[in-house]
Amino acid sequence: MKKILIVMLVLVLCAGFAFAGGKKEEPAPAEEKAPVQAEKVVEKPSVLVYATTDTVIDMDPANAYDFFTWELFQNVYKGLLAYEPGTTDIVPALAESYEINAAGDEYTFHLRRDVKFTDGTPFTADVVKWSIDRVISLAGDPSWLVIDYVKSVDVVDDYTVRFNLNFPCGFFPSLVATVPYFPVNPNIYPVDTIVRDPGELKGGAIVGLGAYKIVSFKRDEEIILDKNELYFGKKANIDRIVIRQFADATTMRLALERGEVDLVYKTLNPSDIADLEKNPEFTTNKMSGPYIRYMCFETSESVFKDKRLRQAFGALINRQEIIDKVYLGQAEPLYSMIPNGMIFHTNDFKTALGDGNVAKANSLLAELGYTAANPFEFELWYTPSHYGDAEVNLAEVMKANLEKSPAMKVTIKSAEWATYRDQWSNKQMPAYFLGWYPDYIDPDNYTAAFAGTVGSAGLGIFFSDPRFDELFIKEQSSPDNAVRKAVFEELQALWTEECPTVPILQAYLYVFTKKNIKNVKIGPTLIFNYNVLTIE
Repeated sequence: MKKILIVMLVLVLCAGFAFAGGKKEEPAPAEEKAPVQAEKVVEKPSVLVYATTDTVIDMDPANAYDFFTWELFQNVYKGLLAYEPGTTDIVPALAESYEINAAGDEYTFHLRRDVKFTDGTPFTADVVKWSIDRVISLAGDPSWLVIDYVKSVDVVDDYTVRFNLNFPCGFFPSLVATVPYFPVNPNIYPVDTIVRDPGELKGGAIVGLGAYKIVSFKRDEEIILDKNELYFGKKANIDRIVIRQFADATTMRLALERGEVDLVYKTLNPSDIADLEKNPEFTTNKMSGPYIRYMCFETSESVFKDKRLRQAFGALINRQEIIDKVYLGQAEPLYSMIPNGMIFHTNDFKTALGDGNVAKANSLLAELGYTAANPFEFELWYTPSHYGDAEVNLAEVMKANLEKSPAMKVTIKSAEWATYRDQWSNKQMPAYFLGWYPDYIDPDNYTAAFAGTVGSAGLGIFFSDPRFDELFIKEQSSPDNAVRKAVFEELQALWTEECPTVPILQAYLYVFTKKNIKNVKIGPTLIFNYNVLTIE
């Protein structure tokens, strides 16, 4: 049976071959041949690797109050208004327009339509109100930027929202461009809890309205951002930004020189900066904006409760010595909390307390019974990596400055940034270094944040003086520059008496890039917009 089946199969196959060969196949006409398809070229996504020693703290606009976290938020979130990249010009963002009432204490914003978060959630006036109410309720570190100014927020309709202010405020549009005013998605943020990591959010990821979206977050290691295709504005030029976080400046510099990273920003050692400026392989972007360094004191309970001790500290600082020894000349002395070159700036600290004024300090210390035999002893705190590796040198030179008075004895202590922030909030550091990047460009931002009752508490200073608070309200509510000038001159004179903080220097900022990286636009606001960067 098997043999018969095999024979039949052979006969069928032979018949098939005979049939196929029985008719000669004519070649198809040339015009009927299928066209050759060109191979599709897939462009490789553009990637920029950005190196920094900075770290982030809370991934929550309601509580984050450090420069690098705000930088991230400027790129993954958006405000109703924004700064034009590289300038101090306020331009429409999530709001298409706004209007002010005659009294100047109501701002009504008309929102863009058809704007969506990266998860598709619609952006509406309800989202704006919910976000502002949340900031006020949580009362986080930067909440004073809202609480001091905003009485309430009303939803007029789906795309109109009104801010009712505590008093008229001419620079309110600049405040609206700051991070605490950024709308967040009510579907993923908890209403009553501050979020530290994206994993704590519903869905486990940041859902924003900015030009980029965070697709990977490894704390203190790496953050990856991809272009947000739903962004309402001009799309980013670079598809992916990889932010690598380095533990020290030396390793970061080596990564740039080895070609492992494309851009380096915050914070290199002064010696690295001097060397890289001379290296023709890299582009140097030097910014002389309003970045300041200063001393803070816990004024309510610590050993610095007496203002004469704060004055003595201020008198002993030798600014030029610090600039020369620590920063290799990459800064300039500062004698006011208001930066050099900003309107209403004065040099009251220079005239009232001087530089390295040992005699003045000894006199103040003697009034309190401190002598070489009975010195005033205290802890001086710094954070070792947040501001760069030179910070330990700053602490050591400052200690040497202070101990030029035999009536002072300083113990240096340090803590990493997250702990440092906790310690100032808990009143655990009597004297500590901080740096200030502006929230908005106005002298108010360099004064109310440190000596206003609400603002100073957020920075661990806990200074409260009705004279200062009244002066802040006066300058904030006046549209008259002559009035504001008189107020700020009075404030700066008072500052040298009370010394809630002591200014030290105004530093330059540097961004180093490979030659093919263009459009690094960081103007006086010091906002770094990733979406305008290009790779050639």
